[in-house]
This record gives sequence, structure tokens and C-alpha cells, in this order.
Amino acid sequence: MNTIYETIVIGAGPIGIAAAAKLLAKNLNTLVLEKGPSVGKAMQDWGHIRVFTPWSYVIDDSVRDLLLKNDWLEPDPNELPTGREIVEEYLIPASKTPDLEPVITYNAEVIAVSKESHSKHTSKDRENALFRVHYRDEHGETQIIRSKAIIDASGTWSNPNPIGLDGLQVPGEQENKDLISYGLPDVQGKDREDFEEKRTLIVGAGHSSMNIALDLLKLQKEARGTRIVWGLRNKDIDKLLGGGLNDKVPARKELGITAQNAIDSGALELLTQMVIEKIARTESGLRVTLKSDGLSKKVDVDRIVVTTGFRPNLEMHRELRLDIDSIVEAPSKLAPLIDPNIHSCGSVRAHGVEELAHHDSKFFIAGMKAYGRAPTFLMLTGYEQVRSIVAELAGDKEDARTVGGRMAEATHGQACGANSEESARRSEAKKSLVSCC
Repeated sequence: MNTIYETIVIGAGPIGIAAAAKLLAKNLNTLVLEKGPSVGKAMQDWGHIRVFTPWSYVIDDSVRDLLLKNDWLEPDPNELPTGREIVEEYLIPASKTPDLEPVITYNAEVIAVSKESHSKHTSKDRENALFRVHYRDEHGETQIIRSKAIIDASGTWSNPNPIGLDGLQVPGEQENKDLISYGLPDVQGKDREDFEEKRTLIVGAGHSSMNIALDLLKLQKEARGTRIVWGLRNKDIDKLLGGGLNDKVPARKELGITAQNAIDSGALELLTQMVIEKIARTESGLRVTLKSDGLSKKVDVDRIVVTTGFRPNLEMHRELRLDIDSIVEAPSKLAPLIDPNIHSCGSVRAHGVEELAHHDSKFFIAGMKAYGRAPTFLMLTGYEQVRSIVAELAGDKEDARTVGGRMAEATHGQACGANSEESARRSEAKKSLVSCC
């Protein structure tokens, strides 16, 4: 409790590790708290998925500098890595460097952040008060540490959106959660038994849901009894399967063609404008009461996979004075720039400390969590965020507000996906891919 850190970083994913590397480069006393047993825990959960972003935009410059000092072999910059490869070939080696290894504490789940001796409503001398971070250690005991600044890069992976169009769980969702998967299950790997020869309903209208559908189609070729129903909560199937962004990103375009062929052949059943009303247990699985294109129907399945995005957990910051947009749940100045009704991952301009500031100064949310409920986040965006934040914390206000850097170099197609058709081919673009992050 006596140590006062210059900065505490919450989360040891790509953005948290980049923040730590940049803080150390500025000689700022830093501690990283990671709730998992290793760096990149969330990425390991979807490690079987190949991202659209090539290695050249996955690796942060400051982290690269640390790695190259320790005989690291850099991957081919044009290749598209899987989540597992990012963890094993980049994050773990970085965490083992002499600079970063001593500053990372694992199995440390942050419970709450506050201002020392100040609740949210206490104003007197608030600006000079230190931050207090309460975290649960590997023994389940609560520890309290202090810091002058906080960077929350904990992401949103642990907080998926529920099934309901109203943002709430539908009746029966909680009661049957043992048969419902959120995110990106490893259909062809460790989770195969849950889906083989089973009937699966996929809920979602993004590239993550398409990845699951294509993985299930591959499984269907080996296990003929595997059945697939894909439910979109809108009717804009053409935007997902082809055209626009997909024409600029060869890997995505390939996925769209494959999915369209499967729909045309009847290998998977497509439901559009789907609204799930109730989920009930049956002797053989789940009965889903829903509407599709305004018509009521019941669909019997064994499992449901929900890929409807994620939302930030802001509960840990209840006693801080945040400046959060009530719709996107991102910092108020950032929210208009990332509104998913207007922007894709390639159309969001570079931003930094100005857009990420809160009412309690020296507190920042960075990375995917900074995007709130907006889905199209790029790692390169996060690296620029923390570069700007660290410059601010180091006292270089001009550099903190000069944003762009590598983001300005990245074209829309390069940032959101493969930078050439050749790189997509070399990366076996027919394998499952996940967008942006």
C-alpha cells in the first residue's frame, strides 16, 4: 500500500501491453493488472480465428522495440495471424522481456477504481487525490494499490450482449445458458462435441456470425447430421455477404461468396428480420419461439450461438466521474466518431487524449472498451490511443495532441483487412476470419 505507481494499466491484451511498453519507455513507474493467468486471455478464447488485419498492423512499435532487443523473430508482416498466433508469437514473448515481465501481475481481477478518500460526490481536493484500485488476487483476497493515473484497457470480451433486440435477455435465456454460447466457440476444435450432429441456431448479422456458420458448414461435411439455422436481426444480407467493404478486402469477399453459396444450396437455413421471443427447454434441446419477416414460428435446436457484440463493464468505475455517451457508452467526445450507424473501422479518424478524457483527469479507457458498444475497433487505433495518453502523462501535451502516425499510413483496406490479394491467398483466406481486432 506504500508504493504509489505513476500509472496502473488494467488488462494485458495487445493495447494494455502496448501502453505498458510506452510508459516504460518514458520511465514512468508502471503496473499491469491482468485478471487471467497469462497475457491475451481474451484472445486465447478465440485463438482459432484468423483476423483480417496483417501482422504489420498488429505489432505496436514500442513493443517491437522491446522484442527486437531480445532476439525475437518478427513474423511476415503481410500474413494474417490467428488470435492464438498473436498471443504465442507476440504477446507472450513481449511479456517475458526483462522490461515487461516484472511489471505484470496475473490473476488480478480489478473490482473497483476510486479516488482516495473521495466518493463520486466528493469534490474538495479531488483533483489531487490519488486513484485507489481494488483487485482480487489469485487467492481470492482483495488488495488495494494507489496510482497517479489509470489506463483501463480491459476490453469487452467478458461482457457479451444478450439475445433480445431491446438489449435485455429474452425469457428462458438465463435458464438455458448451458446450451447457449456467446462469442466465437471453437466449432471444429475443442467445442466440436457440442455441435457435431447437432442443430445450431446462430444469432447475429456480422462477420463473426458468418465465421461460425462457415465453420459449421465444414463440420457438416464430416458429420452429415449437423444442421445450421442462421438468424439475422435485420434484412441487409447483401451488405454482409458482398459489396462495399468486402470488395476491398479479399478475405472478407471470399467468406461472403462461400456463405452465399451455402444459402443458395440449402446447406444452411437463413432467417431474416428475426426476433426471438422465448426459449424453452425440451426433452431433446431447445424450442425457440421467434418471428422472421413478421411471421411467427418455432424452431427446435440443440444449441444457440450468440454473436451480437459486446458492451463495456463500467461498474468498476462507479465512483469515478466519467464522461460517457449515453448511447454508445464510449467517451462523449469519441462517440460521434465511432457511431456504428455511420462509421466502419476504416472510416474512424485517428484520435487520442482529447477524445478519451473524463471528468476525473488522468483516468482513461483505451482499446476496445473505449469504443463502448461500437463493434469496429482496430488494434492500430488502440496503439495510437495509448501513444497519445502516455505522451500526456509524460508531460508532452503537444505530442499527445498530434495524432495520426501509422493510422494515417493505413488505407481503408489495409487497416481492416489484408493489404493485397496475394497476402490473403498466402494466409489461406478460406479459413475462418474475424474482423478488425
